[in-house]
Amino acid sequence: MKTGRGEHRKYLPRAFTQHGALMAASVLSSPKAVEMSIFVVRAFVRLRQILATNRQLAAKLNELERRTAAHDKNIVALFQAVRSLMAVPEKPKRRIGFSREGA
Repeated sequence: MKTGRGEHRKYLPRAFTQHGALMAASVLSSPKAVEMSIFVVRAFVRLRQILATNRQLAAKLNELERRTAAHDKNIVALFQAVRSLMAVPEKPKRRIGFSREGA
């Protein structure tokens, strides 16, 4: 059986690139075509802004993770110190009988 054209493509087709949208805007002159190409270009600009924001957020998260890595050890040590301060100290046992102090 013969398959239709593009049925078993190696790569998925891309509908628009930013450059393709600009080329379409320069070739097509109807108001609707110009409006749609401007919409597509704005979408690409917005996508670029979102990606830049996500990169900045990822960089900040990595920095925060790096700075707080040592905090876990310090927090564990702090809890251990607080627990040791909360522990009831043992009273020394009093010995029964006479002591030979002063003899």
